[in-house]
Amino acid sequence: MSTQHLYGTPAPQSTNGSSELSNSSGESAPGKLHVTSHNQYKTPRLLRENLNPNPLIQFNEWLSLALNPTDNSPVVKEPEAMTLSTTTSKGIPSGRVVLLKTVDEKGFVFFTNYNSRKSGELNQNPYASLVFYWREISRSVRVIGKVEKVTREESIEYFNSRPRGSQLGAWASAQSTVVEEGDVAKKVEEKESEFKDKNVECPEHWGGWRVTPFEVEFWSGQPSRLHDRFRYTRAEGEQGEWDINRLAP
Repeated sequence: MSTQHLYGTPAPQSTNGSSELSNSSGESAPGKLHVTSHNQYKTPRLLRENLNPNPLIQFNEWLSLALNPTDNSPVVKEPEAMTLSTTTSKGIPSGRVVLLKTVDEKGFVFFTNYNSRKSGELNQNPYASLVFYWREISRSVRVIGKVEKVTREESIEYFNSRPRGSQLGAWASAQSTVVEEGDVAKKVEEKESEFKDKNVECPEHWGGWRVTPFEVEFWSGQPSRLHDRFRYTRAEGEQGEWDINRLAP
């Protein structure tokens, strides 16, 4: 099996001889990849005295800077993108990238189909983790918390702000189910006809989830992998002060 290094020296070949995999176009592809790059991070130091006592406020400060930097830092592309990880009742994990839509005093809110795989797993086990990675500025935020549905009013308010095409898509797509080629496009056409000259209503099967955190970690990249890490924790359901501790990199 052939092996390829990315940004590194040639990888050792298999002692069983060299073979290659082929993609759907018949082109050869390496059977194994080694990623041997060693990027050196360098961001301003993250110090305890610079942190807000509330991690939600601290997150909003970081997100605001990612969107609108006040110095010469690059703008982060789509900083609201986050990896949402859920588990089944048996503890089998799955992850996907979703978009953050609101951060309020209660937590982090995203919207989705309530019949999707992620929603099904959240119904089985109402806990989730979020990870934001802002490559352009070498920062990351990790969140763990209890999950609950937002109010119907909140879901409708956000749904009404979406582009019409996205609204129709919420009706047309039975998210996470197996479909045949062209099925979704056909369903979109049907919904376009159904809602012609009318406002698109928010489906009952669509709405928001809020992750109420009890652990939030802020990570800032530093040279030689000696990164700055601070973790906020408090007991689930408490409303008091947060404990803040530096973690080893």
